[in-house]
Amino acid sequence: MNIANNLSEIKSKIPRYVKLVAVSKTKPVEDLEVAYKAGQLHFGENKIQELVSKHDALPKDIKWHMIGHLQTNKVKYIAPFVHLIHSVDSVKLIKEVNKQAVKNDRIINVLIQIDISKDETKFGFSFNDFELIFNDNLLSTFNNIKVIGLMGMASFTNDKNIVRGQFNSLKELYVKHKESLSLEFLSMGMSGDYNIAIECQSNLIRLGSTIFGKRK
Repeated sequence: MNIANNLSEIKSKIPRYVKLVAVSKTKPVEDLEVAYKAGQLHFGENKIQELVSKHDALPKDIKWHMIGHLQTNKVKYIAPFVHLIHSVDSVKLIKEVNKQAVKNDRIINVLIQIDISKDETKFGFSFNDFELIFNDNLLSTFNNIKVIGLMGMASFTNDKNIVRGQFNSLKELYVKHKESLSLEFLSMGMSGDYNIAIECQSNLIRLGSTIFGKRK
């Protein structure tokens, strides 16, 4: 498994405007060092403890992304340094991220997670709930959070039409609110479906096995 070659190949094939987050969960620090030396600065983790320990062990110019479901009582551990939280899926979590950002004298960038699939294992605001918090102007009341985009994960299915339909539904929501919320990122696409996601205007993808190989 040549991590540097994999990164180079992926970056040569995706459009320049698409940001690549290397999903490094469960991977050893040595693998991340190889990717870092190959020029990769954005890494995604889904467990708080692993994120904190890797942050402590690796160069400080790395941009750390929290990509997993985030419990409110764990926000404080990553608030001092996290670059972007991808998985903000409740008003309660928005409030806690803002509270911890205030404590750390930071503005924390977040993506609002929208539930575009019908998988019970996935999290996120429903389309209706998102429209409600938008109409209530709730997001503008938190000064230490910056919502910079929307994120969604498609269903685990081999049916590309289902995946494309789900991605397109999020793209429509993003386009609708892009200007009024000053959104920058539409985050969709992982190792199995990132090509479809990019077709549907995703500009932030999260790839793990495509870079680091299958997880044991």
